[in-house]
Amino acid sequence: MFGRIREAWDRSRTARRTEQNEEGNAGGGSRSHNLFEAAAAYVSACVDDDQDRIDEAAGRVSPEALSFGVNELACRAVIALARERDEPPREVARALLGLPAN
Repeated sequence: MFGRIREAWDRSRTARRTEQNEEGNAGGGSRSHNLFEAAAAYVSACVDDDQDRIDEAAGRVSPEALSFGVNELACRAVIALARERDEPPREVARALLGLPAN
């Protein structure tokens, strides 16, 4: 589990570095949509059950990028809750999904 989280974290750091480099080379031009901003907007719109915002957020980036961003958000949320609760991430994830403890 921690290996997968570590891999996801490394991918997100690489994506952020690439994005920062692209922004630095853009010379102040229009900025492309950030996949993490799109993922945050998408998830919060889903929580609010706001179809217009869901559609808008989903249209910002490719479906693959949105999926990656939502996955990153989920991983980071589970890690944060696990630290806050002083519980293993697996237990927190199962509890959030309403699954029985193993």
